[in-house]
Amino acid sequence: MITIMTFFPLNAPHSHTAPTSDLGRHQGRDVVCVHNVSYAYDHKLALSGITLHVKQGSTLGIIGPNGGGKSTLLKLMLGVLRPNTGSITILDKSPREACSTGNLVGYVPQRHNIDWSFPITVKQVVQLGLISKKRRFRWFNHTHQLSTTEALTAVNMAQLADQPIGGLSGGQQQRVFIARALVAKPKILFLDEPTTGIDQAGQAQFLELLNALKRQFNLTLIMVSHDLRSVVASCDYVACLNKTLHYHDRPQGLSNDILFNVFQCDMDAVLDTHSCTHNHPGPCCSHDHPATNPLAPPRKG
Repeated sequence: MITIMTFFPLNAPHSHTAPTSDLGRHQGRDVVCVHNVSYAYDHKLALSGITLHVKQGSTLGIIGPNGGGKSTLLKLMLGVLRPNTGSITILDKSPREACSTGNLVGYVPQRHNIDWSFPITVKQVVQLGLISKKRRFRWFNHTHQLSTTEALTAVNMAQLADQPIGGLSGGQQQRVFIARALVAKPKILFLDEPTTGIDQAGQAQFLELLNALKRQFNLTLIMVSHDLRSVVASCDYVACLNKTLHYHDRPQGLSNDILFNVFQCDMDAVLDTHSCTHNHPGPCCSHDHPATNPLAPPRKG
């Protein structure tokens, strides 16, 4: 089964599907176009018939269960993988071309994929984002130094420029890697599980920082996350992914029924408020529950 998704403005009165003639068609403000993309690892299907457009200046959150295809879709958009079928364009270029340009796409990886014992300073980490800008076998010039300082200042880390990256807290390290992604002034910033390793108290400040950076650098943000609360708090649009794409235009409109279809798990399990106590090998099972908006703020009175 192929599920088609497109995005609508937040002030749309109802969630609905775009006319068939518009699906897969590049629109004027689209910076990412994924059309009917499928991918398989050794004949094992990972993604099927994915179609989505991302508007310039928007923030997209991609959520779904482990093994649902989030990382695969991210790798396809970054040009690490090539789709078996379908097409992807990033700012009217192929993903590999867009990423190799140096100033179109920025990427912030997951923290746990980094070797934090490597002896490198905060400033040196950020300057890695300028490698494509400097001439081979030449030192970074004055303009590069200014760009490094600007990026570190934007994430409030300039005062720690000469500190080793491994000695920083999780939140500080994540800020440095955002600075590395921003130093070449990209148009689109991809973030892979950006709140991993940041305690709950620091997550709200981190999301506020992302919004401020989005305005300052005129960014489009695409964030892969397992953290549903972060997506609801910070994203304009949400893509619910589990091999195919389940869509709801407003994160605040997500219901138990939609999330159960994606995660095959009830709301408490999705939000990690408790673990399933039933003795079965699969994902958490679900009991009867109303199709309400469990993430909406409580009613007054």
